[in-house]
Order: sequence, then structure tokens, then C-alpha cells
Amino acid sequence: MQLDDLNVLAAFLAVAEERSFTRAAKRVGVSRSALSHAVRGLEERIGVRLLSRTTRSVAPTDAGEQLLGRLRPALGDVASVLDHIAERRERAAGLDYRRLRLRRVRV
Repeated sequence: MQLDDLNVLAAFLAVAEERSFTRAAKRVGVSRSALSHAVRGLEERIGVRLLSRTTRSVAPTDAGEQLLGRLRPALGDVASVLDHIAERRERAAGLDYRRLRLRRVRV
């Protein structure tokens, strides 16, 4: 799996949760068109329609719901781990700097 794959899955999740390409695009920070192309590419890649689209609404298909059921906790776990690592790094950096003592060197 590549970083692009994670971005596309996160894009799909945003669209499915927001039930709107426009709101999801604002949430993710990309254009509506880019989001639509990304999700369409995912659907073409796996050969299954994940979202049912009309001019006024977007809703997950059965396959989309199945993916959402696995994707939400998986991406949540990834986000939690990244937050935990960042927190540990910040704490470690803070501790190291507090313990750091500089000695004066006489010349």
C-alpha cells in the first residue's frame, strides 16, 4: 500500500461520512473535482461502485458500507498511533532539553 492509497481511502471516508463531495472537499482540503476523480479511480481500480451518486445526494452502496465498516477503525488506529508517536517525541524532546546542562569551557 502506498501513501496515495491512504489518501484515496481517507477521501472516500470523508465523502461517505459527509454524504457530499462539496463538504468532503472542504474537510479534506482539495477541490470537489479532485475528490470525485480520486473516488472514481478507487472504484475503477477495485471494480466495484462504492458510492451511489445522484445530482442531490451521495450515499454508500452495500460494498461502500462494507469498506466503511473496516476503514473507519483502521484509519482511526493509524491516526491514534501517529498522535501517540508525536506526543512521545514532544515529551522526550521536552525532557531532554530540561535535563541538558551546558558547561562553560575555559580557554
